[in-house]
Amino acid sequence: MPKPVVALVGRPNVGKSTLFNRLAEERLAVVDEVPGTTRDRLMAEAEWTGKPFTVVDTGGIDPTQTGQGRAQQPLSVGSAEFIEQIRTQAEIAIQEADAVLFVADAESGVTPADLEVAQILRRNQREKNGQPWPPVILVVNKADSESRRALVYQFYELGMGEPYPISALHGTGTGDMLDALVAAFAVEEAEEEDDSVKIAIAGKPNVGKSSLLNRLLGEERAIVSPIPGTTRDAIDTRLEYASVPVTLIDTAGIRRRGKIEPGVEKYSVLRTLRAIERASVVLLMVDATTGLTAQDAHIAGFILDAWKSVVVLVNKWDAIEKDTHTMDHFTRDLRQELNFLPYVPVLFISAKTGQRVDQVLPLALRVHEERLVRMPTSQLNQILQHAQDQHPAPSHAGRQLKLYYGTQVRSDPPTFLIHVNDPSLAHFTYLRYLENRLREVYGYLGTPVRLVLRPRRREVRRT
Repeated sequence: MPKPVVALVGRPNVGKSTLFNRLAEERLAVVDEVPGTTRDRLMAEAEWTGKPFTVVDTGGIDPTQTGQGRAQQPLSVGSAEFIEQIRTQAEIAIQEADAVLFVADAESGVTPADLEVAQILRRNQREKNGQPWPPVILVVNKADSESRRALVYQFYELGMGEPYPISALHGTGTGDMLDALVAAFAVEEAEEEDDSVKIAIAGKPNVGKSSLLNRLLGEERAIVSPIPGTTRDAIDTRLEYASVPVTLIDTAGIRRRGKIEPGVEKYSVLRTLRAIERASVVLLMVDATTGLTAQDAHIAGFILDAWKSVVVLVNKWDAIEKDTHTMDHFTRDLRQELNFLPYVPVLFISAKTGQRVDQVLPLALRVHEERLVRMPTSQLNQILQHAQDQHPAPSHAGRQLKLYYGTQVRSDPPTFLIHVNDPSLAHFTYLRYLENRLREVYGYLGTPVRLVLRPRRREVRRT
């Protein structure tokens, strides 16, 4: 199941970015005393009582101002013209969120802007299972003192239920707020059983994702346009290939952070990341005419972070002037840039002409099969023992990593639990060495291998 999405909304300068940092446990958002500092939505993973969710920070909504109107309070340089765009960003987040944290300011009390924000929230709520959706948790920030907490009752005027007084800066009150938040997450109804292989098509805008989808389906299923960003949503398409049910997920293109426009396209990035999370195999499309870019590597990082299998498709190969060495040179450069994914297969295609497109699904399904491989425990331990005998782990401060016993605890992706004397002694280069030894036997084409180290419990001595 995809993680719930929680949107932080509210007028400017109420402390949304500070709360975002508190929830993400990192300083990811710029915090500034000047209203209007946060213009772009930021995303981070958060967790409370074992329940993970994605938190989305938004620019402040202030309906009392417009792009042409005059600001009622000082704004950071260049912010005035972005007021309407910030508002649009937040409205989209509200429409797409699974829960909303409506942040107000205890120091300022209820303002006309807060009342307008409440109206925006109610206007964008819809009904789900007989309840308003998404659920809204009213958060009154900057309640740093008893006197401010005593005045929180006035926020009932907003009609958003019980207000939760907190201090995002100091963390007080956030536990009760988070308890209410995770309790508000919907208990999703059991999904209809779907045993199809889910394959996402991802890449930066205008690389040919929709053209590939149409070529695979043999029909104009998705709009094809030379304008970057045409596909806003993830589109699921069912088909059957070689008697195997497949779901193809076409996604919106991911641009570089500085190139993401406020509003709809910004949120399409989050939808793309969620599509990657739903898939087992991701077809990462690269434009042959531009070569591999930093953004392509960035998307590959998203895929690896989600532990998904990958096939790299170099599209528009028909538009390249070639000789007998062109493909080898391109492959060498690509693998150098994607050195953190040395196991991925590369296929050169043209979605426009159909060149090698017939190899895409067979390769993706083969990668999916490798993802589900299970290794017998006896064989795994033979490999580990041989690897350790052939190349013992280097010592650190006079101590050496020792491998005692391993077992595969899951597939999709292949995950191995290895009992050792001390996990802190394991250098990433030695883990890569062990992974390579496993791949010598099973390959795991296009698929990440996860190694989890656990210290062996010491036996209690009897006296």
